[in-house]
Amino acid sequence: MPPELDKFDRGILAILQRDARRSAELIGTAIGLSASAVQRRIARLREEAVITAEVAIVDSRIVGRPLTLIVDVEVERERPELLVSLKHWIAREPAIQEAWYVTGEGDYVLIVTACDVDDYDALMKRLLAENANVRRFQTRVALGTLKRGQLVPIEPVSG
Repeated sequence: MPPELDKFDRGILAILQRDARRSAELIGTAIGLSASAVQRRIARLREEAVITAEVAIVDSRIVGRPLTLIVDVEVERERPELLVSLKHWIAREPAIQEAWYVTGEGDYVLIVTACDVDDYDALMKRLLAENANVRRFQTRVALGTLKRGQLVPIEPVSG
């Protein structure tokens, strides 16, 4: 059962999603709590896995990975042991930024970054060579970014 989140928890989460380096003092001022109360709540939110990570978001173009690709992957059979193997392969591959198990024509949607087309081609050759269960894949190249992020909309507590 998910933990209960009150208006203060929700306020903290909304602020931290935008700036995880914001001080407890500034957060407290914004939501009406003391810095120590904010620190205790953040510790509890981490402990309860409401906050699952605090990361730096890096511009992939600046670090030499300007190509973003959206890949639909279709598998031959949905036998559990074959799917587990593919899921482990995807989880270990650093070029795959996101992976979704989906309904529709494909079985998975992958968000991939690459240095160039040759780099992406090498990744897909490895995918096919190391995962015999992959039937086919279809690739779309992102021409531009309209929106990117991990912010979850947090509604205030009603009542």
